[in-house]
Order: sequence, then C-alpha cells, then structure tokens
Amino acid sequence: MNVLQINQLDIGGGAAIAGYRLHQGLVNQGINSRLLVGIQKTSSDRVSIIPQKPRIENQIFRFSWKLGFHYVHIISSFDIPKHSFYQEADILNFHNLHGNYFNYLAIPSLTESKPAVYTLHDMWSFTGHCAYSYDCDRWKIGCGKCPYPNTYPSVNMDNTHIEWKLKNWVYSRANLTIVTPSKWLTEQAKQSMLKQFEIHHIPYGIDTEAYQPLDRELCRKLLGIPNNKKVLMFGSVSVKDPRKGGDLIIQTLQKFPASLKAEIVLLTIGNDSESIAQEIGIESLHLGYVSSDRLKSIAYSAADLFIFPTRADNLPLVLQESMACGTPIVSVKIGGVPDLVRPGITGYLAEVENVQDFGNGIREIMEDRNLREYMSEQCRAIAIQEYSLLIQAQRYIELYNKILQK
Repeated sequence: MNVLQINQLDIGGGAAIAGYRLHQGLVNQGINSRLLVGIQKTSSDRVSIIPQKPRIENQIFRFSWKLGFHYVHIISSFDIPKHSFYQEADILNFHNLHGNYFNYLAIPSLTESKPAVYTLHDMWSFTGHCAYSYDCDRWKIGCGKCPYPNTYPSVNMDNTHIEWKLKNWVYSRANLTIVTPSKWLTEQAKQSMLKQFEIHHIPYGIDTEAYQPLDRELCRKLLGIPNNKKVLMFGSVSVKDPRKGGDLIIQTLQKFPASLKAEIVLLTIGNDSESIAQEIGIESLHLGYVSSDRLKSIAYSAADLFIFPTRADNLPLVLQESMACGTPIVSVKIGGVPDLVRPGITGYLAEVENVQDFGNGIREIMEDRNLREYMSEQCRAIAIQEYSLLIQAQRYIELYNKILQK
C-alpha cells in the first residue's frame, strides 16, 4: 500500500510531529508512506516539498488577504497530481491544511481519482477561519459576525461566512473520510459540515520505547537539579499566545508562599517558556527547544509534575509524552485534555480559568508522594495500553484498507 501524507511540515509543531509519528509507525508496519510538505526539515527521501509559484501567488495574495480569505491564492496545490509521490499513491492522508502552503479548493480534484483520509488536528477544517473557536459555536450555523477575527489564523476582513460556504462546497465534491484524535474533536466534527462523511476516532500514537520512565536521580544529576527539590515542568507555553495559558502559570505560581517556592525548581522546554519563569521568582532551568526524544524523556523523568493550563487543545502531544515517561499532569478540563488527564489516576483537572483550582491541583499531587507514585504507574500503563504507535498505525492501516476496498 502506498500512502501519501500531506502536511505543513515534516517535523516541528504539534500537527507536524503527530503526522510524522504516524508516518514512522506506518513505515514500521511495512507501509510505503511518503510526505508532501510545505516546509521540509528532514533529509529523508520519503519527504518532498510541494512546489510553489511565489510570483503569481504573491500577486493573488495581495487581494485575497484584503478580502479575508485564507490560502485561496496558492494555485500550486492544483499541480500536486504532477508529483510522482501523488501518482504512485493509493490513498492520500491530509493533515494540517492551514499554514500558507495549501489551497483547500484543490481537495475535490485531488480526491477525484484517489480517496483521502483527513486527520483533523484542530477545528480549522469546519470553521470560517479559526483553528479554535473557544466559546463561539457559529461554525455550526455558517459563521459570519466573527467574535474572534484576530485568533489564529487571523482575518483582515470578516468574510468568515463566505469561507465557511467555500469549505462546505469543497467537501460536497470531495471523497474524504475524517479521523479525529480526541473524543472532544470527534463530537465537534459530528456537529459540523463534516458530518456528511464517516468520522473515525483514532488517537495519536507515541513511541513508548523512545518515551519511557528513566531513573529520576540520574536524570536530575544529568540536568544539575538537586534531588531534594520538587520539580515542576512545563513547555511550549508563551505569554504571547493566550491559548497556551502562560499567564495562568504566572498567576498560579506567584500565589505560592515563599517557603514553597524555595522547594521548587521550574524545568521548561520550548523557546518562549523562559520569560514566564522569570516573572514567577522561582529557581528555574531552561532547556529551550528540544527535538531529541531522549533529552525530552530525561526532562520528563526528572520532573515530579507536568503543568499545562491550556485554554483550547485537541490531544496535546506533550501530555502523551509526559504520561509515557510516568510523569503525572495538572491541566484544565478543556477540549481533548480529559482523554489523557484522568482525575485521581493520571493527574488533576482544574476548572477553566480557575487559578486557585489549578494551584490546588499542583500542591495536592506535589505534596503526596504515594499519590504521585500511583499516578506515575497509571500514566505509563495507559500510555502503553491506549496510545502506543503500533496501535495507531494498525488502526490507520485497517481504515485505509476499508476505504480502498469500497
């Protein structure tokens, strides 16, 4: 079976990492999986860049952007059938189609002769512009009068009702099967314009060999963290991006008494996390952007707790990674997070925007060693039983075969 994955990047960013992990899982099962991407960062011969036509596309963009339309200027998407990867594919698998590299108007022509799976990584596929709609549900009735025109990807003019209609028109002419990684996104998709298609819930998979619990004392020694400290870890959180809740981390930890702050070390990964730690007044260690699975496993294993106060999310990969390494989580009851963070089992779920509740969760787990050890065991067991890369790959292969046999 030849599968062509179409994504914004091969690696880098949540949707790209998720797509690449699926690709690796398929290859491990003997499937000839390849990727066509907007930006290529690996040197793999299984990855190729979608050719662009910058001169004419930039000219069209000058008008389409002013009118509030996303990606309709990218006419090069209609040339994908000329690429050998497409020609040799039996089935397509779309991933993150926003990101200024792909024109969704090309979906009908691309799926005319080859069926496609569309793996959703957020809500963008069925809204008038946004990747996450927060408390707005106008995507159910056609968008327009957008309350959040500046959320990613932002619009210059509110023509969201037209973009919604364009997407709906595209899907009415497309041969698609939808895959949703979280229970939350499954329910959202079933209430959207995508309900005309089959919708399958298949969670992301993670390599539980690459991500596994390592000796905590050794990991702390490698990172220069004293063993008598309590280590709180967070990552990929920025005060510039309100969706990730960096301001909630600041508000929560600033309220901790000085005696408790003195016992804590903040361990952060991601380019923007350092600025948050500086505002809190707690000793911190910043690893920056980490691409190495091994180094990330060392960091998770060194931590007592991973904290993640997101305002909107699908099935966060960092939470899967934390679970696979046996590190309990404190997060928020939003989106697909409850799939992973199970109260009293793998962590603590705080109420949305409730800084006091979020802080209570951190203190409850951090101060109860027996609870942490129980949760650590449960995190690892659930990661293996429900979220292994092998399980994900097998479920996709089964779905691909089912589609191809129609």
